[in-house]
Amino acid sequence: MTVGEILRTATAFLDAKGVESPRLDAELLLGSALGLTRIQLYTEHDRPLAAGEVDAVRELVRRRGCREPTPYILGEWGFRRLTLKVDGRALIPRPETEVVVERCLALVDGVATPRVLDVGVGSGAIALASADEHPGARVTAVDASPDALALARENAARLGIDVELREGGIADAAGEWDLVVSNPPYVLPSEYDALQPEIREWEPRVALVGTGLHEELARRVTRGWLVLEVGDGQAPGVADALRTLGYVEVTVTRDLAGRERVVEGRRA
Repeated sequence: MTVGEILRTATAFLDAKGVESPRLDAELLLGSALGLTRIQLYTEHDRPLAAGEVDAVRELVRRRGCREPTPYILGEWGFRRLTLKVDGRALIPRPETEVVVERCLALVDGVATPRVLDVGVGSGAIALASADEHPGARVTAVDASPDALALARENAARLGIDVELREGGIADAAGEWDLVVSNPPYVLPSEYDALQPEIREWEPRVALVGTGLHEELARRVTRGWLVLEVGDGQAPGVADALRTLGYVEVTVTRDLAGRERVVEGRRA
């Protein structure tokens, strides 16, 4: 079997299993198993594979056919200019969350040493990207999950980025921060069963499902900016809540798919 043949076979298999992006996922999995870039999969499409290579590819594709997320299978995933270790201890970093970091950086642009708090650090994506792209920022990140904190510490160590990581939660927002940022659990309990299997069966439920956490966090903040990631359709309600609580300069930003994804405001 050649590289091209197993790529076609893997794509067809994943498509039959209901995977949303079968070709892309097949390319990523084959590239990982064979040590090839996606471009090399095509420049070497006629290369015969050894039996061990075929077995390695089939095992990764089998796991994806069981709807295990591709990032968990690969063990790492890109976020802005970082490559993060990812596994079932925390949510997979998503492109929409990159917009959250973009807004954070814009709000503290020109501040030499802003004090930033990330509530619910997960894998460390927001905290580490913020510290990486604003070297003067003093970033603290908290999470109630010891497993998530352990993963964030592993990412901080492997990337050589200095952030303070400790156990905590929403109560930590009541401090002398220039900016508080959070991607809190915002999937409604009634929505959970309708989520894709990749999310529902593999990612930690505690990091997904929650109600009222945006407003609860907004009540705790005593000064500076607050930046929140929100679910589909939630932005107007969260923005209104911020205004009611006395926030000014409340703004909603859309993600790359055009969905209202980030709500920000400043404590007056």
